[in-house]
Amino acid sequence: MFYYGSMIENRTILGIDPGLAHTGWGVVEQSGPRLGCVAYGCVATPASVTLAERLAKIHEQVGAVIQHYRPVCLGIETVWFGQNVTAAFATGQARGAALVACAQAGLEVGEFSPKQIKLAVVGEGNAGKEQVQYMVKQILGLRELPRPDHAADALAAAICYTTHEVRLQERKLA
Repeated sequence: MFYYGSMIENRTILGIDPGLAHTGWGVVEQSGPRLGCVAYGCVATPASVTLAERLAKIHEQVGAVIQHYRPVCLGIETVWFGQNVTAAFATGQARGAALVACAQAGLEVGEFSPKQIKLAVVGEGNAGKEQVQYMVKQILGLRELPRPDHAADALAAAICYTTHEVRLQERKLA
């Protein structure tokens, strides 16, 4: 386990990597400067069901994760538009469904770009998926790489929350 982030006593942090087909989630426990992995997974929604059903499943399953693990805060990836606006729009809808579940539970929310998350975990904003998985494994003391990569990205978003928390608190006070 690495020493990372702020000097919080104990808390549980949820990370989310949103996507319509796959929404990754990861739960990290912070005890002082130490971080450990509690659980991670992925909400998969098939393209064969309606958009409304897919969004409902994301909302319900993220809500179930929150109920089970009781996180107090959330690190979530923002939508990156790139070349494919259609994919970005679908990701934004999935992100919204997950955020509603988090808002209903009263979680503090930190929103981070993919570059911020990679920089916080790997030290390089243009790091590849394999590098992110490897560093998440190292930081959280996991025996193997977290899979699928959506779950690894969600764990990375939770880790990123601990490195950006002071700035998030300053924004709330402004």
